[in-house]
Amino acid sequence: MAATITETKTGRGNIAALMTALLAACVAFQLNASMLSPALVTMGEELKADQAVIGLSQTWFFTAAALFSLFLPRLSDIVGRKKVLVGMMVMMAVGSVIAALAPDITWLFVGRIIQGVSGPTVPLCLIMLRSAVSNPRKYGTLMGLITAVNGGVAGVDSFVGGYFAEHFGFRSIFWLMVVLAVAATALIVFLAAESKPAAGTRMDWLGVFFIVVAVGALLTALNEGSKLVGGFNSGTLILSLALVAVSVVAFLAFWRAEQRAAQPMVETVHLRQRATWAPLLTTTLTMTGIFAVINGIVPAYVQAAEPGFGVGPTEMSLIILTPYALLGWVVGPLSGKLAPVLGYTKVLRIGLLGSIAALAVIGFLGLHSLPMMIAGTVLLGIMYAGTVNIMLNGLGVVLSPAGNPGFLPGMNAGAFNLGAGLSFLILPAVLVATASLGDASASYLTVVVVGLGLTVAAFAASLLIPKPVEAEVAE
Repeated sequence: MAATITETKTGRGNIAALMTALLAACVAFQLNASMLSPALVTMGEELKADQAVIGLSQTWFFTAAALFSLFLPRLSDIVGRKKVLVGMMVMMAVGSVIAALAPDITWLFVGRIIQGVSGPTVPLCLIMLRSAVSNPRKYGTLMGLITAVNGGVAGVDSFVGGYFAEHFGFRSIFWLMVVLAVAATALIVFLAAESKPAAGTRMDWLGVFFIVVAVGALLTALNEGSKLVGGFNSGTLILSLALVAVSVVAFLAFWRAEQRAAQPMVETVHLRQRATWAPLLTTTLTMTGIFAVINGIVPAYVQAAEPGFGVGPTEMSLIILTPYALLGWVVGPLSGKLAPVLGYTKVLRIGLLGSIAALAVIGFLGLHSLPMMIAGTVLLGIMYAGTVNIMLNGLGVVLSPAGNPGFLPGMNAGAFNLGAGLSFLILPAVLVATASLGDASASYLTVVVVGLGLTVAAFAASLLIPKPVEAEVAE
């Protein structure tokens, strides 16, 4: 048993080796999303598909990531965190190969869905780090470094994605993902230690089935419902409502199954606590309001000749996405270091207020001025990528019940991916719905204002998150 549980002190050399492996995994995962952002237009051209369909490929990636995030962290507590992380990296590589060879949009969807198995990479890495680092200050700093990757790989991903899309086509991006996923797999195998804090526990597969059906049906209902934006269709409406009904029934079955299970995936008492639902709600609302704005709407607007600025994908990456991600990487360790001292929730709320201000700059000033657009995305990089993103990931770990450390990080990862999928579903639908008004600039403004409103709602939800007292220290 001692060989499978590594909750003991770890030396500096082992921490450095572990950090190398975990960072490699997080970088490889992040490239699945952010590197493609400047390539979405090119993907549509090469596969002869419109941007709505291409955006849907992003939605299905995040949908798959959300579903696998619901249970893989808990499974890792039982069968081994290292083993599950290695499996996720391997599936990421397989999905990347399929997407790189995709002859049409259907196979691109297949590849992206398989890549979605890697959804809970960041929370799983944070759980592994927390088991190795007991000092709150040190953990906060290292947590910030790892989680900052979630906002973009120091801007390099955006630049490389734009450059490769412009000069070699979108398939080259997926081949690069394959190489990085294989490299991450090797580093994890050789540098990370195994841990199984719940070894001997039975996995609650019945509960897994019901919660996956509930969330999957809800996401599919939202996807189908978005089609009504283009025009009313009774069949689509009936299907959407039926899927919502399936989701509700499946969630009730999940709740009942957890109450009856001898070793439930999650105890229902935990689901009732503010320490669970408040951070999940905050994460979902934040991602829905911000993610598609910075990874889809703004890049598309900046590249558009009308009403945008007609900037090429490589230049757009350099002036918009690279500074955003680079600042997130720089600020992330700082906010992580401050969290145990100032308080995780306080730092989170500061970041959310700053993100609201950034979206206001983008919407009301940036759509008419490229310098102001750059300023808005820079502020968003500091406040969202470097602060909010770090705190939300961190809270998922430090608020998780002691007897079930994989529960809340997994659910929170699902909330991240759910919010990202909803963002690429809702905001483009708003853009399409308002495009008929004839004023393209007004349509983009409406989208950003909707995102801003959702972020305000996220701030309100954050006020309900309790302080993780055990993870904070006196100054």
